[in-house]
Amino acid sequence: MQSGRDDGLHVAIIMDGNGRWATARGLPRKVGHEAGVETVRRVVRAAPSEGIGTLTLYAFSSDNWRRPKTEVAALMQLLRRYLAGDVDELVDNGVRLSVIGRRDRLPFGLGAAIARAEAATASGRKLHLRIAFDYSARWAIAEAARNCAAAGDISEDAMASRLCGAVASPDVDLLLRTGGEKRLSDFLLWECAYAELAFTGVMWPDFSAGDLAETVAAFHCRERRFGGLPDEALQDRSAA
Repeated sequence: MQSGRDDGLHVAIIMDGNGRWATARGLPRKVGHEAGVETVRRVVRAAPSEGIGTLTLYAFSSDNWRRPKTEVAALMQLLRRYLAGDVDELVDNGVRLSVIGRRDRLPFGLGAAIARAEAATASGRKLHLRIAFDYSARWAIAEAARNCAAAGDISEDAMASRLCGAVASPDVDLLLRTGGEKRLSDFLLWECAYAELAFTGVMWPDFSAGDLAETVAAFHCRERRFGGLPDEALQDRSAA
């Protein structure tokens, strides 16, 4: 197995199941989202020990605006609280935070809070935590294509460098979705061209550091060929 990267794995997670977790317990959906934030903290703390260098979490898709206004407002408030309350821990643990996705539709002040958190954590080198919020892979690809065309460079490298604005968007090694569903839901479509896919029925609020370790261990047992034969794939990725 070869990750194709020298700075750790890029693991992307579709954090699914918060609402169903709460409903099954007779609780409001927002309680499930609050429990999901605790899982984010667990996974972020555990990620570096699993060899993860970049962790991208799907928190709010551009299609999630269709949800009830009260649920959308609760999700916006959760992000605001996370940015205000967790930055010090991220800094202490060497975690760089980036938020990818649109910012022009966010509530007043949330974009500024994101920028402050990104600036405060910019020196983090142990883990790059990327939160996808108001994110659509199709929108990101279309934006990158428009920017590349304007610059007169439509190469693959140029596209990759523009997918998330100024934020580097490395290829995904492992894509995990919790909650039992088996679809990508418009998440990192370009970056997941050769990602290994993993799905679990565990709802996101119940997902543990042990579940993460088990998923990464299974990933390391897979043979990644990147379109070639095993030996060729290893040689090509090592030379890259």
